[in-house]
Amino acid sequence: MSKELKHTVITGGAGFIGTNLAHRLLKTGETVTIIDNLSRSGVKQNLEWLQKNSYSNNLRIKIADIRDRDALVPVLNSASSVFHLAAQVAVTSSLLDPMEDFDVNLKGTLTLLEVLRSMKEPPFLLFTSTNKVYGNLGNIQLKENSTRFTPVDSSLDTGINESHSLDFHSPYGCSKGGADQYILDYARTYNLPATVFRMSCIYGPHQFGNEDQGWVAHFIFRVIQNQKIIIFGNGKQVRDLLFIDDLIDAFLCARENKSLCAGRAFTIGGGRQCAVSILELLEYLKSINGSIPSLHFDSWRTGDQLYYVSDTTSFRNLTGWNNKVPVQDGIQKLYYWVQNHIKSNSINTIGAIVQ
Repeated sequence: MSKELKHTVITGGAGFIGTNLAHRLLKTGETVTIIDNLSRSGVKQNLEWLQKNSYSNNLRIKIADIRDRDALVPVLNSASSVFHLAAQVAVTSSLLDPMEDFDVNLKGTLTLLEVLRSMKEPPFLLFTSTNKVYGNLGNIQLKENSTRFTPVDSSLDTGINESHSLDFHSPYGCSKGGADQYILDYARTYNLPATVFRMSCIYGPHQFGNEDQGWVAHFIFRVIQNQKIIIFGNGKQVRDLLFIDDLIDAFLCARENKSLCAGRAFTIGGGRQCAVSILELLEYLKSINGSIPSLHFDSWRTGDQLYYVSDTTSFRNLTGWNNKVPVQDGIQKLYYWVQNHIKSNSINTIGAIVQ
C-alpha cells in the first residue's frame, strides 16, 4: 500500500470526540476514515458539519458496527493509526442492558484487536477508557463544604493517578475496564503499539450530552432552553473537566510519542485546576445566562464517584503535554456554541438530543 493511501481511522468518529479529532486531522491534510453505526443522537449532524468543510475530499465515512469484523478488515488494513472511540457510553444503559453493553464495549474491542493482531505491521492504537475503572472511590474520606466535596487527605488534592487500584463498578465499568485491560495485554503479548487513556469528563463543541454522559453540555442545553435540571445527589460531587481541544492535543502527543506510550495507560483530565462541582458549574452558568431553571434533586446513582480528579503527571512528564484551556473559558466556548447551534435551527428541541 503506497504511503499516500494511508489514513487515520476513528471508530465512533461521528460522536463528539471523534468529530473534533477528525476536524483537527483533516485541517492538517490527513486522510481520515470514520467508522460509526450512527446509533447516537446528534451524530448525523456532526457528519453533515464535517462534510460541509473544504477538506471533505479527504474524509471517508464507513457506516458499520465495531462488532462487524468483515467491515473492519478492509478499513484497518491501510490504517496508519487508529483511535478507538466507539462505545456504549452510559452507566444507566449498561444497567438496563448489560449484555449489549458487554457486546459493544468488550467484544467490539476484542474484534478490533484481533484484526490488528493479524496485520504484519499493525498501526498505532489509542483507546479511550474511563475513570470508572477505579470504581466509586468510596475508600477516600471526604469533607463537605457548601458547594463541594474535598478529600480529607491533602495528598489526594493532586488527583488519582495510574497507580490507583482498579475496581470495576457497574456493567459499564466492567466492560470498559475489561477492554482497557485487553488493550494493554495485547500490547504486552503481541507487541501492538497501543495506548490507553483513562479519561475524566471531556466537554466542548459538538457534544450532545444527556444526564448520563456529557453532563456539562446537557446542563448548558437545559439552562439556555430553560428546562428543569435533575441533579442526582446533592450536586457537590466533583469532576475535573478537560476541554476537547486539549484532549485532541493529548491524542496527538501520544501518537507522536508512540514508542514511549505503547503498552501504558494514562489518567487524562483537566486536573485540579479544572475541577468543579455540579453546583459550582451551575452557578457559573447562571452568571453567563442571567438565570438558571429550577433544580430537582433526585437519589444518588449507584456507583457514582463523589470526588474524582485526574493526576496527569505521568503523561505530562513523558510527552510534555499540558492542558491550556481554563475551565471557565471552556464552558463559555461551549455555552456560545450551544446558543448558536440552537439559533441556527440545527435542532428544534432539547428532546431531539437528550433522549
